[in-house]
Amino acid sequence: MNHSTKSDAVNNASADITLSDLQALIHKMYFSKDEERGVEGTFMWLMEEVGELAAALREGDHQATTEEFADVLAWLATIANVARVDLTAAVRKKYGEGCPGCHQFVCICPDDEKP
Repeated sequence: MNHSTKSDAVNNASADITLSDLQALIHKMYFSKDEERGVEGTFMWLMEEVGELAAALREGDHQATTEEFADVLAWLATIANVARVDLTAAVRKKYGEGCPGCHQFVCICPDDEKP
């Protein structure tokens, strides 16, 4: 992933943002701190945000839930940056041709199996 290019979405808060844009935005804002923290430290922050998302969902607080989804995505992009993983490429490779389990675009895997 080339983080040095600037897309309109990264520089324009009102534009739609792609997964690549998000990863580039997070890289631009935080990478030096993130790299210093490392994968393990960053993973702990991600897990904390997942816990906060779980609490917001459980409490039924839509505003908090919305904010926590954004935080989880940001920390996922952060750990991907530190691990040098291009999220768009990873998602495309794993899910771009359908469900990894049944290889269909509408999953037909049995409900008791993880696809």
